[in-house]
Amino acid sequence: MAEDTPRKVKKVLKAIFPVAGMGTRFLPATKSIPKEILTLVDRPLIQYAIDEARAAGIKEFIFVTARGKSALEDYFDYSPELEATLRRAGKDQLLETLKETNMDSGAIAYVRQNRAMGLGHAVWCARRLIGNEPFAVLLPDDVIAAEKPCLQQMVEAYEQTGGNMVAAMEVPVDRTSSYGVLDVAEDMGSIVQVKGMVEKPKENPPSNLAVIGRYILTPQVMNNLNKMKAGAGGEIQLTDAIAEECQTPGKVFGFRFRGQRYDCGSKAGFLQATVAFGLSRPDLREEFSAYLNDMVAMQKAAQ
Repeated sequence: MAEDTPRKVKKVLKAIFPVAGMGTRFLPATKSIPKEILTLVDRPLIQYAIDEARAAGIKEFIFVTARGKSALEDYFDYSPELEATLRRAGKDQLLETLKETNMDSGAIAYVRQNRAMGLGHAVWCARRLIGNEPFAVLLPDDVIAAEKPCLQQMVEAYEQTGGNMVAAMEVPVDRTSSYGVLDVAEDMGSIVQVKGMVEKPKENPPSNLAVIGRYILTPQVMNNLNKMKAGAGGEIQLTDAIAEECQTPGKVFGFRFRGQRYDCGSKAGFLQATVAFGLSRPDLREEFSAYLNDMVAMQKAAQ
């Protein structure tokens, strides 16, 4: 890392949550339920993302939505009738759990993405709410189990580097075509300096370090999105707008986070996360583990 790398950076207080997707891989459930409301154990996917953002110091939460997402907006609203019922029943623990889902007035905002034109376009839709501030982007499909939440790890690293930062993990080379991939200029361990990014390379990926759904970005990325044309898949790619910043050394960094990422945008990933998070719960572990062991034993006996 260069000696003149800035150490004093603006705090990241705003986060964008792109939630306008139709969730077609989870039809027919997503015909009437936003994908982000699908529950992982007993909490919707979006709650995991919100809690991670809160732990990282985020104060303003911006949701990029679309038609059919009213249930998502209702989820974060107060429910006086339900709270009163729980209070009368003396269910204080459930009441506290419910309060964790409430968002203060003014802390949350919604903007519409009227046309499905890709992740870059979804982020660009929130440009007026971002202004001239650094901001985070969290994709709720990527659920990360970590002792210290992923975005909090990134914010701490960003305070040392400034610039733009993307969460990254190593993937098999034959799977790089499913990700944005980093072209690494300098590998410094948990932080890598990036000289380029390629969205879903069909061949010859620059590395096996793939970008996953956590970003800390400068407002210049919004300016880049202003002039973006359709890229891979005919969509406006966020990767392309970040890659423009790579032209100046020390402007883009990858961060190898500590934790396990689950792709809850796929059915297999969602099931894997359900098992992992279920086994991590003290109130569920014993009974759930016994059931899984019985299932494995039955499968072996049937073979």
